[in-house]
Amino acid sequence: MTRILLAALLCFSFPVQAQRFITVASTTSTEQSGLFKHLLPIFEKKMGIQVRVVALGTGQALDMGRRGDADVAFVHDKAAEEKLVAEGYFVDRREVMYNDFVIVGPKSDPAHARGRNVLAGLKQISDAKAPFASRGDKSGTHAAELRLWKDAGIDPQQGKGTWYRETGAGMGPTLNTASGMNAYALTDRGTWLSFKNRGELTILVEGDQRLFNQYGVMLVNPAKHPHVKKIEGIAFVDWLTSAEGQKAIADYKIDGEQLFFPNARKASDVIVGKE
Repeated sequence: MTRILLAALLCFSFPVQAQRFITVASTTSTEQSGLFKHLLPIFEKKMGIQVRVVALGTGQALDMGRRGDADVAFVHDKAAEEKLVAEGYFVDRREVMYNDFVIVGPKSDPAHARGRNVLAGLKQISDAKAPFASRGDKSGTHAAELRLWKDAGIDPQQGKGTWYRETGAGMGPTLNTASGMNAYALTDRGTWLSFKNRGELTILVEGDQRLFNQYGVMLVNPAKHPHVKKIEGIAFVDWLTSAEGQKAIADYKIDGEQLFFPNARKASDVIVGKE
């Protein structure tokens, strides 16, 4: 009885240390592609820090970080990221990896969009008024899509409600919509490779340099939000851009095809301004 009482007193006197964790606001493509399921167990085992991912469109993920509701943002809209760093909401932005966007559509390609020129492909889709499924959610993919329409000299909003359909959802649900409608859509290659419900869809436009898709990671600024877990957050940023983290990214493949390509720069390169 005495031993049981002593054990109970010890439990109350010395509480179990809480699990260290960070909240990462990230784009849906890193989640839906399966990358996090591959990366996080490696990081958590090495560092003893749990990563709680909130997968949103990049715009929403950045807003979450700006409000201080996350410790780290891992997203893919470089212009928006750099703007928020300049405004003081984030610090220590680093490039992590890249892949590319592709336009998928029905194998019959009724708009004759197939090719390597994305602007020409979008013009063909617009001229044919062929169904196009857009995320319409202020994500990094949506931002890239809007830039491409603008560069092609097309305002897709003129086709809203007819051939241009905004889902207001993530990449997976938008691809499901495109598959169900036999519509065209812009997607990152990583999500496409992990997407199973393809129906008649296939890649039609790829290889244009305008389709380059850069991912970056950055810490929410502790000066604005003192509750941010700075030490744990920096540990995650450091690991992603380390040789081990970069190898783990490169090692993630589906059916033998690599989804993301690491391109973090060495700290010395950042200091001297090398590319």
